[in-house]
Amino acid sequence: MSFSKGIMHGKTVLVTGANSGIGKATAGELLKLHARVIMACRDKSTAEQAATELLQEVGPDRGEIVIKHLDLASLKSVHNFCEEIIKEESRLDVLINNAGVFQCPYTKTEDGFEMQFGVNHLGHFLLTNLLLDLLKASSPSRIIVVSSKLYKYGEINFNDLNSEQNYNKGFAYSRSKLANLLFTHELAKCLEDAGVTVNSLTPGIVKTNLGRHINIPFLVKPFFNLATWAFFKTPLEGAQCSVYLACSSDVEGVSGKCFANCKEEELLPKATDDGVAKKLWDISEVMVGLTK
Repeated sequence: MSFSKGIMHGKTVLVTGANSGIGKATAGELLKLHARVIMACRDKSTAEQAATELLQEVGPDRGEIVIKHLDLASLKSVHNFCEEIIKEESRLDVLINNAGVFQCPYTKTEDGFEMQFGVNHLGHFLLTNLLLDLLKASSPSRIIVVSSKLYKYGEINFNDLNSEQNYNKGFAYSRSKLANLLFTHELAKCLEDAGVTVNSLTPGIVKTNLGRHINIPFLVKPFFNLATWAFFKTPLEGAQCSVYLACSSDVEGVSGKCFANCKEEELLPKATDDGVAKKLWDISEVMVGLTK
């Protein structure tokens, strides 16, 4: 997928988790297209290192990089970040909810939420809602939600969203990715005629450090590494759908859809269930303190 060099000139794009993997590759591609890229990252030092590497790779014919601290495991951090963005940025053309935690041991966020649900869903839920007015003021604008095909194995158990009764790190990740899709579905309905579109994507299996919590037996590692090299996408390949949804005129006005390999993807019914999506939205509002 190729775009004209200056297609994103004058546009501001915010990418969460832009210091590594798909997020870093997405930031690099948007930089090439002359976007002003806000790298929103938990670890500022690794973000600065990533930014230095991207600037060297892209060269002088590029857009601009801004580094901001954002910890999606802290509602206070999300609030502080959004206050800063609204104060300092005159516009926000594209928000890419890319950051994620993958199959970590059971831990809780600063606010007491199970880590994967808290970061992958609730943190981004609050972030997006707090930036909606800026996105609307910058219309036509776009929101992109990075999910995963592993959503298929997830269920929204409203009686145990924090996985306190039972925790399986794989199922918890799948639940958070299903929540991403339900959030996209409900948000698209809320944003009808607002000049802001929202779409999700599933990037496929990508070679990133997201799987650092997975233990591969020592004897199996050489075969796993070979399979990774042969069958997994590179971060750059995994970023292509995010870049497509951020830049392409093909998806202008398209909202509430999911994409894979830059093509619309049909989802399982549970990912577009109106009743579950609305209930999850309402509960999420309460959990992050957005209700009046």
